[in-house]
Amino acid sequence: MAPAAASQHDQSSTAGQMRLGLEIRRRAMPEREITNKQTIRTLYEEVLNEGRLELLDQIAWPEHVEHNPFPHQSQGAEGLKQRASMVRAAFNPHFTIEHVIAEGDKVAIMWSNQGTHVGDWFGFAPTGKNVAAHGVDIFLLRDGRLAEHWDVVDTTDFLVKVGLLPDPAASTESRR
Repeated sequence: MAPAAASQHDQSSTAGQMRLGLEIRRRAMPEREITNKQTIRTLYEEVLNEGRLELLDQIAWPEHVEHNPFPHQSQGAEGLKQRASMVRAAFNPHFTIEHVIAEGDKVAIMWSNQGTHVGDWFGFAPTGKNVAAHGVDIFLLRDGRLAEHWDVVDTTDFLVKVGLLPDPAASTESRR
């Protein structure tokens, strides 16, 4: 092969290898994202809704980092068990997954939940009232397991029902 032809062959071969590498990564990414989304579904549907806390040993790393821990909550998979147990004991909630978005090793989820305030919640005695909450959580996963977690939760409904905030519906009614 002539030097110019060899150079062109090398360039097209390199370009072909690069395209193949990108194609392999494209195919691998969705598989990882599918696995990560399934881990999150397991967390909400089986751990939080059904109380299968033992699954956290399989889906969370022992050194899991909670960036917004509850007061006195430990870190790691044990801390996640503690958190899930506290939520379940106080509200017996049912979580509904509204949206799940995965990109690489990160998964964002928007959820809502309904429950009954049946247990102590950080000093708030049970009211027996139905409460709702909404939130967005972001998880970092490693090898399909929970590694880190951040969240933002709207607890307005709970705060109204325990009397810490005025009922917006009542104030709207009084203005009429």
